[in-house]
Amino acid sequence: MKAVALTRYLPIDDPQSLIDVELPTPVPGEHDLLVRVEAVSVNPVDTKVRSPKPQVEAQPKVLGYDAAGTVEAIGGSVAGFRPGDRVYYAGDVTRPGSNAEYQLVDARLVGHAPKSIDLAAAAALPLTTITAWELLFQRMPFDSERGGAGKSLLIIGGAGGVGSIAIQLARRAGFGVIATASRKETIDWCLGLGAHQVIDHRDPLAPQLAALGFEQIDAVMNLADTEHYWEAVGGILAPQGHVGLIVEPEGALKIGDPYKAKCIGIHWEMMFTRPRFKTADQAEQGRILERVGALIDAGELRGTQTETLVPINAANLREAHRRLESGKTIGKLVLAGW
Repeated sequence: MKAVALTRYLPIDDPQSLIDVELPTPVPGEHDLLVRVEAVSVNPVDTKVRSPKPQVEAQPKVLGYDAAGTVEAIGGSVAGFRPGDRVYYAGDVTRPGSNAEYQLVDARLVGHAPKSIDLAAAAALPLTTITAWELLFQRMPFDSERGGAGKSLLIIGGAGGVGSIAIQLARRAGFGVIATASRKETIDWCLGLGAHQVIDHRDPLAPQLAALGFEQIDAVMNLADTEHYWEAVGGILAPQGHVGLIVEPEGALKIGDPYKAKCIGIHWEMMFTRPRFKTADQAEQGRILERVGALIDAGELRGTQTETLVPINAANLREAHRRLESGKTIGKLVLAGW
């Protein structure tokens, strides 16, 4: 089968950083689906795993943690799926990734793709959707239906992949949603997704929020730079508020006052935790994708795909990584077809 892989960890401008290879088609285990991958999307985890380091892989390593495609075969213990089903998933960072014509994925991590969108649009959703849903509705203590009613939520990094779906989920749950963005196109994108207001993350947050009538915020999802906004977030959060984080800081965080004084809940989200540690509730990720697929088909949520590169190959994946590393992408960049 065709695949895109690496053997050395190199800067993305090096043509050897991601290369086209031929690999054997894998055979499903007991809980696996064998999926014919038809579209993938890129995320910061791809660039972080690929980033320069001295180690060399003895065998080609396939990245990719967002995919949509068609089930080709199933393992003996799989229930709820059959060959021919259209599916979407993020998968497991400890297994070979989705940048291949065929991939094995634990069926418990998979959802049926929304019927109302094509597989390229579906591939844009899994990792960011699971991240936003788990952080807001499972790590932070808010119900996915009306858990935000009467509450304010600041989303730092609203135009990125996670922010793009988080805005929609939070708006649907009843939050008053303030997103951050710094360019006209990203501001318009956030407003179009349902943010009530948008402020500039390049400027101090508290004065901008005060100008909108918010002296305090009930919850913050910091999807950008944990360290950079740490002091500001502690200042703007209300007593007994909550902050959700996805980006590991470079140094230690001061979690004393004001966080201690205000009894602020600090919540980490890593969407690969369940598959990596084989938690008893890892099937929750499949349930999240099924629920979100139903909401998309009902018109309550929209996709976050902004551009598609064709075909899936090393040159286009290098280009996708380059754009992602620029920090200026909006929504999700997808690759489709082999």
